[in-house]
Amino acid sequence: MTMKIDRIQPAGVNVRLQQGKPAYSHVVTVTGPGKMIYIAGQLARDAEGNIVGPGDMRAQLEQTFKNLDACLKAAGATWADVVKTNTFVTDIQAFLRCSDMRMRYFGAASPTSTTIQISGLAQPEAMVEIEMIAMIE
Repeated sequence: MTMKIDRIQPAGVNVRLQQGKPAYSHVVTVTGPGKMIYIAGQLARDAEGNIVGPGDMRAQLEQTFKNLDACLKAAGATWADVVKTNTFVTDIQAFLRCSDMRMRYFGAASPTSTTIQISGLAQPEAMVEIEMIAMIE
């Protein structure tokens, strides 16, 4: 039996679009044998642990997505295998102005998604943290 990921937008539930595509799925189901991958929240840290782009949401998202990409590859997964994201931001308006970056990585594969504005993250200059769950066969 092969693993199957279905992304569902229930009838009657609003679907937020970005660049003409769903920004996220309201429901993702995974059927079949597979491996779940949990990726810890990633900040915009470079290899030395320094925050990239203090005060610059776009620069921080770029580094965060680079870190997430490395995590996915290390687990043998791709962006299409991501079924859930949790995003924590300190400035929701700055984050919303950078929605194109998320779509560059996820494209049409829209995982379920939660975004929460909070007062601070693990490092004071960090503006965004993203954790993910992925499934592979």
